[in-house]
Amino acid sequence: QVQLVESGGGLVQPGGSLRLSCAASGIIFRFYAMGWYRQAPGKQRELVATITSGGSTNYADSVKGRFTISNDNARNTVRLQMNSLKPEDTAVYYCNADSRSYIYWGQGTQVTVSS
Repeated sequence: QVQLVESGGGLVQPGGSLRLSCAASGIIFRFYAMGWYRQAPGKQRELVATITSGGSTNYADSVKGRFTISNDNARNTVRLQMNSLKPEDTAVYYCNADSRSYIYWGQGTQVTVSS
């Protein structure tokens, strides 16, 4: 059974930092591109960042220079370091695993940026 379990969300003030983690089980991690997506209330889910098994990364323009995605292949974990957070970063953040043949999603973790 495939599971993607996110952690690390919470409430943070503008300008603060959070680190999200996603632990994957039930998949061969190196066969999957991993990613983070987010969905704010009333909006569509959008890509935040992705990373291939080879370490190539891609970021949404809105988070470039502030967020960093990384893989820990030994622990089957993908992380998202979020710095200089803004109120508009408030959303539910979802972990994604994509092998082109199969796509899996985590349950999401809430990130709220507010003073």
